[in-house]
Amino acid sequence: MILVTGASGTVGKAVLAEVARCGVQHRAMYRSQTEAAKAPAGTETVIADFAHQASLAAALRGVESVYLVCSPVRELVRLEGNAIDACEAAGVRRIVLNSAMGAGDYGKSFPSWHRQVEDKLNATQMAHCILRPNSFTQNVVTYFAPSIRTQGAFYAAMGNARNSYVDVRDIATVAAKALQGARHDGKVYELNGPEALTYQEIAEKISRQTGTAARYVDIPAEAQRKAMLEQGMPEWQVTALLELQEYYTGGQGGSLDGMLEELLGRPPMAMDQFLKEFAAEFRGQAAKA
Repeated sequence: MILVTGASGTVGKAVLAEVARCGVQHRAMYRSQTEAAKAPAGTETVIADFAHQASLAAALRGVESVYLVCSPVRELVRLEGNAIDACEAAGVRRIVLNSAMGAGDYGKSFPSWHRQVEDKLNATQMAHCILRPNSFTQNVVTYFAPSIRTQGAFYAAMGNARNSYVDVRDIATVAAKALQGARHDGKVYELNGPEALTYQEIAEKISRQTGTAARYVDIPAEAQRKAMLEQGMPEWQVTALLELQEYYTGGQGGSLDGMLEELLGRPPMAMDQFLKEFAAEFRGQAAKA
């Protein structure tokens, strides 16, 4: 039995779909019945919360392998720590942890929180595999498409920094393999996409592949901070995101190593392919309708 946590999230949903496609016995963990109702056909569901140990014990009953992922919240270390403790108590044999790029060498922001969870997991006797994915290709839709639809532009303080985006569906394929056997136990995989792109290059690809003109506008980091705060984002999150951005502007996060292709046994999803698939997301609301 495989338990997929975070089954309504960006990566968790993709992992669940891949595990279900593989035909193995599995269970999906949700925080509400509303979300659980969206599970793939044939998926056993359970309602649980990382903050409530009793609910975790019930979710883990009879489970051998766990895919562990948590939203990027301030409580990430405590919540995922609770889950690791619950897995130990339940006799879980294997955890596949969704960590983050930079967890091995960056002492700020989300990567540093993920490293604390990695350290806790490494101190257990459970078999485990740690995935450190780079930025998700899906983030291009989530964070860039809204302002492209309304203004034809997206904004950040990235300069000419490069980012090796990785599609969450490719991450899910690796996770599903790691959940099903011992081959990947003890491994830490840095998952980079197939190309290292600047934001200017991404804008050019969006324009070319979606038929929607898109510009990247480079702004000062303080202007970006001000804009995020004005949008209602909490200060801790703004600071964490800007610190994460510094990881990329500092020259990291643009590696191309071929590891993902080796794990997949095929080429990873490229940005052009992704943008063609989701072209409608970048067009104005009237055009989408």
